[in-house]
Amino acid sequence: MGLLNRLSIPKPTGPQLLISALIAGIGWYSGQTLSQVDQDLRIMYTEYTLGATDLAHISADTMRYRNTIIRALEAHSQTDFERITESLPVQRAKIQHAIDRYAAAGLRVSRSGRSEPEDIESVRRSLDQYFSVASTTVQLLTQEWTATSPAERESLRRKAEEHASDNAGPKMIQVSLSLDHLLDTVADVAKDMRDEGTKTIKASSMTLVGGSFFIALLNLFLGTRRKPVDDDIDAADDLPSDTTDREPIGGPPASPVVSSDVR
Repeated sequence: MGLLNRLSIPKPTGPQLLISALIAGIGWYSGQTLSQVDQDLRIMYTEYTLGATDLAHISADTMRYRNTIIRALEAHSQTDFERITESLPVQRAKIQHAIDRYAAAGLRVSRSGRSEPEDIESVRRSLDQYFSVASTTVQLLTQEWTATSPAERESLRRKAEEHASDNAGPKMIQVSLSLDHLLDTVADVAKDMRDEGTKTIKASSMTLVGGSFFIALLNLFLGTRRKPVDDDIDAADDLPSDTTDREPIGGPPASPVVSSDVR
């Protein structure tokens, strides 16, 4: 308390408080704006950059699943067939898990009307249809290797090949088209978020610049209004403090006249 008492801290005036409040308000607004932009950038990275990567992996894993079915059709023995097809459940679970992980993120609708929830459901349906058809192909191949007569085996082989070509092929194409449409939607939504972030940054910059000029003009205006008062105080300080130092009105006092009789 002793140190505070010795320090001469002037009491802030009303204009000073006003300018300080304006500076603090502009700083708070700029901080909130930058925080929102930072959050949008994080969302774009975690939900769209990584999400687009997941979609690319889904497409690659689906093609790998398709190639596994083709390899199963070309197997020369039941042992090779079982070795090839034993990885199919793992591949299917991996694809479905990636779809569920992407769907769990915040899905949005773009300004142009593209809807991520609708597109992700379309991908789900096309994948379910393809997996169902692919499972039928695997079942036909399994029956082929367990058939007893060569004629039955040949018939099952032909059915499996026709099913894989006529049914599984178009379903696979539909999966690819659904994924491509979803990727276009993701790019459209990400572009909207980028445009919103750019607009927010521009608005914040204009507010910061305009507020700075306003505060500068306000400071000059308030300073101009205080100047005459300060000049009067300075002029009063320049006046002599002792009235005895003042020169009498009418000039200096006259010298006393010496009478001739005194001489």
